[in-house]
Amino acid sequence: MMELLPVPWTCSLCPRRPPGSVHLGQPPRKKAFLARAELRAQVVDEAAEPPTTAGAAIPFHTVTVHDRQRGVVHQFQVPEDQYILHTAEAQNITLPFACRHGCCTSCAVRVKSGQIRQPEALGISPELKSQGYALLCVGFPSSDLEVETQDEDEVYWLQFGRYFARGPVERDDYALELAMADE
Repeated sequence: MMELLPVPWTCSLCPRRPPGSVHLGQPPRKKAFLARAELRAQVVDEAAEPPTTAGAAIPFHTVTVHDRQRGVVHQFQVPEDQYILHTAEAQNITLPFACRHGCCTSCAVRVKSGQIRQPEALGISPELKSQGYALLCVGFPSSDLEVETQDEDEVYWLQFGRYFARGPVERDDYALELAMADE
């Protein structure tokens, strides 16, 4: 079997090598050199007019978010294979979030109607999921969806309060003195 060797190419944009120097490997993709603003504009343009579900390979769903903290209702289209929070941001809709990884409860919502798939939602226990809680940062719509934002502290308490609320924490002055002496 014949081994394929990388093809040399010249690069005038590489800061470490002089213009015209030869590299081994693959040339960079053209999209990598687009300005961030151009990419943002492309995402906003694509999100502004989503294709209809009849002509698209990936179905779109209408997501309605009742933002209790701001007293606003947002309604937007989300492809079934994209995170709800990311799609909302691409459409200039501001929703609460913090970690973007499904670990905290900042973007927690309560599902009023519809279905949401959230396999990476570590910040919500199976028990809370069964009660209708979800995280927008790692949630995919499986149908048209209506949700209501929740108070982060309330959801955090429901999720973790039973572990951390075992009574008052007693102050240990001796341990504090030892810790201060070690510094």
